[in-house]
This record gives sequence, C-alpha cells and structure tokens, in this order.
Amino acid sequence: MDNPFGLLAELTYRCPLACAYCSNPLNMADYADELATDEWRRVLVEARDLGVLQCHLSGGEPLVRNDLVEIVAEAHELGLYTNLVTSALGLTRAKAERLRAAGLDHVQVSIQADEPGLSDRIAGTPSFHRKIEAMRVVKELDWPLTVNVVLHRRNIDRVAEVLTLAEQVGADRVELANTQYYGWAWRNRDQLLPSRAQLDAAEAVVRAARKRLRDRMDVIYVLPDYYSRYPKPCMGGWAARQLTVTPNGEVLPCPAAQSLPLPKASVRVDPLERIWTDSPVMTAFRGTDWMPEPCRSCVRREVDFGGCRCQAFQLTGDAARTDPVCHLSPDHDLVASAVRAANADSRPDDRPLIPRPHRARAPTA
Repeated sequence: MDNPFGLLAELTYRCPLACAYCSNPLNMADYADELATDEWRRVLVEARDLGVLQCHLSGGEPLVRNDLVEIVAEAHELGLYTNLVTSALGLTRAKAERLRAAGLDHVQVSIQADEPGLSDRIAGTPSFHRKIEAMRVVKELDWPLTVNVVLHRRNIDRVAEVLTLAEQVGADRVELANTQYYGWAWRNRDQLLPSRAQLDAAEAVVRAARKRLRDRMDVIYVLPDYYSRYPKPCMGGWAARQLTVTPNGEVLPCPAAQSLPLPKASVRVDPLERIWTDSPVMTAFRGTDWMPEPCRSCVRREVDFGGCRCQAFQLTGDAARTDPVCHLSPDHDLVASAVRAANADSRPDDRPLIPRPHRARAPTA
C-alpha cells in the first residue's frame, strides 16, 4: 500500500488514570500545546485525502477534550470510521448521546482487571464501577463495544475472570494485550513482565474461551514480544499502513516513535501528505533497504520487517539494529536475560510500581 488506511489521533496526553504500564511519553509536558479544534479538522481532511479510512481517537483520555463531539462530527462528515479509545471516565449518558448523534461508530473501553480493588489499584484511582456503568451505556446506545485489558504480571492470572466480565457487559470484542514495554511500562518492566507459567496458563484459558465464545464474542490475544521466537511486524511495516498524530501535531509512524532520534515532522509546519511521503521520520525505516544483517538476508525480512524500531532503540540505543526479540539478533540476550529474571524463583513480587502521573480529572458532563 502506498497510503495509510488508519490514523491514530492522540488528542491529548491528559488522563485521570495513573497506569504504570502507560505507553505515553515520559516527557508529557512537551505535548501540552495541543492542536486546536480547527487544526484537528484540517488534519482529518488531509488524512481523508491521503486515503485514511479509520480514525482512532485516543490519548491520554480523549474525553477530557471539550471539543471531542465536534471532532467526531467532522470525522463522520468526512466518511471516516471513528473509534473512541477511552478509559470511560467521563462517558456519562449525556456525553455518550451527544457522541452517538455526532456519528461515533465504535467504543473501546479499557479496564485494568475484573475485580474492583485490583482494577482501581492498577489504574491509580477509583474507576472500576464507573467503567462498568459506562459499558452498560455503550450497549444501551447500541454501539459495538470492545473491552481492552492490558495484561501483565499483576493481572494475567485473572484472564478467565476478565473474560467472564466481558461476557457480562455484552462486549462484542475483547482484546487481551500483553504489555508493550515503552514509556512508563519500560520503567516498570521488571515488575510487569509475567512468567512463562503465567503465560502458558493464560493461553490455555484463551484457547478454550475462543472455542466457547466463537459465535458471540471475538477474543483477541496479543502475545508478549519478549517470549516470541520472532518479532511481530511492527505496524505492518514502518510507515506502511498507519500513522499517528500526537497532541501537539507531531506525526509518527507509530505511537512510540517519539522516543527515536529522528527529525520531527509536524502538521503545523507541513501538509500531512508531504510528511507521509517525504519526511525523514516516515522514510527512515520504510521498506527493507535500511536493514542490517541478519535481517538483510533473512527470508522473513518482508514478514516482520526487522521487528520494532522503537524496541530496538529502547534495548540497544540503535534504532537500526535487529529487534532483540528475534532469536537471530546479536542482541537477543538483552531480552533473554529479562525473561530469565522474570522466571527466577527468587524474584521479588512486592516492589512498588512507578505510576504515570495524573494529568487531569475526568469530566462530569
């Protein structure tokens, strides 16, 4: 594909939660100068003209934007399929009805666990019961509902109970996504990475649930990179199918790429088409010509595209290295040693997590 089909619109990094696995940047203050409503309208028009079909409205917590309804209405008018990715704090019935009238197509609600106390501890704020109520509102308004749960060492043992909860709220889809170690999750990796025994148990539960629920609910299970033999094809290839626009207008091939030492590109400076086609941040690792060995001569080079550039940089300091997740990578022991530590009998499990700082209270209207 020459053009992207998906836009992740990160409207704000403000959020009422304090999740220790959050992938938002550590330097969130750098993104405080958020795009105004008219700027987002222009971005959506340029994205449509570029070929984008899907618009995922995310953050942070997009509900803290007072203009969210206007942004949804603009995307709907342009013919984009809109998906709200939300903690659901602030998704009152009144706000939900306004979003429904504006044309919002889909709602994805995150929840941290099935049990109120554990969920609230992981979220860093009392939120479980408000999330459940919001999910009920979503279904009453006849929206498709996806329930998203980020899995890690503190909650992966409750996958069966999480699936039961998803059934109870009438979810059409549940995403069980093992933590990706960027942002705040990177700082907490040693306390979040699950053991092999935990993963094996969870996978058995998921297999059984997929069979039992195949006619009622889609069950998506995202394996953790660190336990894979080969890396996943990051975003289907660097700047190949999707793009991200951050709260201050920077354009990236994926949400984590802000950490890479690449020249910045911004919708406040250049049109989206020019950024997609020509900017260094988009062209740096597009295709396969940039690849080092062993990727360059690997038969999988157009399957996994060398893996994740952000993960390679996070682990090695060089974004052009083979993703250390790959067992063929010369840096693979960086991942293997983390896995060994996660499975050590003497591993302490009571060390505190470093929470993402709160940046906003949930709106009430």
